[in-house]
Amino acid sequence: MSKPWTTSRGPIVANEADIRKAQAISDLLMQPVAVLPNAVGEPIRPFALGLWHELRPLLKPDVGITTLRRATGAYLHSKRYYFATAQPDSLRYGIDGKPREPVSEGDRIAAQEKYLGLKRQNVARADADAPAPMASPAPTKADLIRAALLERRKTSPLKS
Repeated sequence: MSKPWTTSRGPIVANEADIRKAQAISDLLMQPVAVLPNAVGEPIRPFALGLWHELRPLLKPDVGITTLRRATGAYLHSKRYYFATAQPDSLRYGIDGKPREPVSEGDRIAAQEKYLGLKRQNVARADADAPAPMASPAPTKADLIRAALLERRKTSPLKS
């Protein structure tokens, strides 16, 4: 088990991908919720425990619960959400965007481990996507004959 981080990086702000995920959740609801970021640079706020039960009643009538579950899952299981939750001073926020309680140490450590795991996956994926070094082509039969003839010239005595 990892040691909990002791140095805070301050508020973890949303990037474009986070905003798209938050917007996907908002599009499924009858009204916006303040816990989600609306613009790049706004802080990512960890959800309060039980927030799902507050979101479900806000679901538009023509949208299935599974759709909301998948959209929230994409947001909650993102690297930056885990990073925000893993901060030593992180708080959980209600649907109104107001802080409710600090994130427990166990939840912070779990988020830290998830974040580091996702970070390692990204590094491994980047390494796998890197172009392989170019291998020199295998010598042709003509190249092998030429090399043998040149080697023979080097070893044979020179005529004066």
